[in-house]
Amino acid sequence: MNEPTTLQDAIIYFADPDNCLQYLVARRWPAGDVVCPTCGRADVKFLANQRKWQCKSVHPKRQFSVKVGTIFEDSPLGLDKWLAATWMLCNDKNGVSSYEIHRALGVTQKTAWFMMHRIRMAMKTGSFLKKIGGTGGEVEVDETYVGGKALKMHKSRRIKIQQIRSAMPNWKATDRYPGKTAVMGLLDRNNGQSKVRANVVPNARRKTLQDAVLANVEPGTALYTDQAVAYGTPTSMRP
Repeated sequence: MNEPTTLQDAIIYFADPDNCLQYLVARRWPAGDVVCPTCGRADVKFLANQRKWQCKSVHPKRQFSVKVGTIFEDSPLGLDKWLAATWMLCNDKNGVSSYEIHRALGVTQKTAWFMMHRIRMAMKTGSFLKKIGGTGGEVEVDETYVGGKALKMHKSRRIKIQQIRSAMPNWKATDRYPGKTAVMGLLDRNNGQSKVRANVVPNARRKTLQDAVLANVEPGTALYTDQAVAYGTPTSMRP
């Protein structure tokens, strides 16, 4: 069957997991070589029974699906729903509402609304991929702590923070702000259009920050950070 031209064709076509896989692979890796999203290695092995690939290098997350690193990754919905919703959004000249997707695909209205926001963001950026940067790209990374001064907080919250501090006799530099939230920001300088991402992280330790970099930045990107030791180049980002 050729690519769908009507909604009925789209629902039938994307109901087949193999069609979904081939459809997305052709768009994510148009050159034909499937690439490990963690280390960038191209000679990966396809695991047919799981519809996944396995990288030959030994590292965390060496097994990955076509959804990893895309707007579909952390969603429990299958590609049959996602791709049918994408087809509807791309082919309706007058726009499509979340209620229409809810009725057509059998998902809740809230789920349809969430899907539409992600799909529209992909259309805006021109890619299903969540990562930024890439070969020749430049990304700035930094972190900070967000939260008011304990002096200006409600008494009950101030007491709670004092209790947390008293339970931390040996503070580490990355834990010296109890009661505040660590936030990591990434600025993509690519194509002259700056794009910023901000994510809440549990702390500012090396592993936490480097995992966040690997999850958001493409291998081969020039990474700009401050003098913090935690930003030593992750092994998976090295050439």
